[in-house]
Amino acid sequence: MKIVVIGGSGLIGSKLVPKLRQKGHEVVAASPSTGVNALTGEGLAEALKGAQVVVDVSNAPSWEDSAVLNFFETSERNLSAAEQVAGVKHHVALSVVGTERLLASGYFRAKMAQEKLIEASPIPYTIVRATQFFEFVAGIAQSGVEGDTVRMSTSLIQPIAAEDVAQALSDIALAEPVNGMVEVAGPVALGMDKLVEQFLRGTGDARRVVPDPEASYFGTPVNDQSLTPGKNPRLGTMSFAKWLETAAKKQ
Repeated sequence: MKIVVIGGSGLIGSKLVPKLRQKGHEVVAASPSTGVNALTGEGLAEALKGAQVVVDVSNAPSWEDSAVLNFFETSERNLSAAEQVAGVKHHVALSVVGTERLLASGYFRAKMAQEKLIEASPIPYTIVRATQFFEFVAGIAQSGVEGDTVRMSTSLIQPIAAEDVAQALSDIALAEPVNGMVEVAGPVALGMDKLVEQFLRGTGDARRVVPDPEASYFGTPVNDQSLTPGKNPRLGTMSFAKWLETAAKKQ
């Protein structure tokens, strides 16, 4: 098949593209750097010509409320229109576990708007909601820095390796559309404070984690259900400890 990966040069896309190519498919790694821009529509028609599947793993360059909403809404409308012309049979989109529970955040409101546009499109689809990536834990830690301490919520989080997300997307892209959502998550749920403490120790950071049940997640209130999947998610196989060990060796 011909498969177009929107955001093909990013964290997930760069792992997904080779997985699909290894299975013998023609894969277009589409991004602004390759002349394909879903936000402006540049290059979309040509890239999608003859494509059976489109996988959208793109992310907004700015997370400011109005900018991120414009990015996801405009990109999705442009993609849907181009897919209808090209005769695409399956639209796969990467979203976030807990989106509907975190609507106090402008980013999650934008992701919800994207999901609704996908559901309203005539193109058969699968929305893949993933938990936060291991690769994002450094950013979570940074968000709670207060001098020599890191204040973190004790709410549960179930992060996943980007490699496992890419593997799930590869399998889902080659399967029939479910016209609904699939959740993917890491193998273990733990308190956000415990996760960040593990990350700091694993990276040689001496700062102390201060557990705070009232601490927010990037300004948004959270509880144990906010960032964890529902029943029967697809689970990644890589543990955070193993990922941390591998990541440390690369530094």
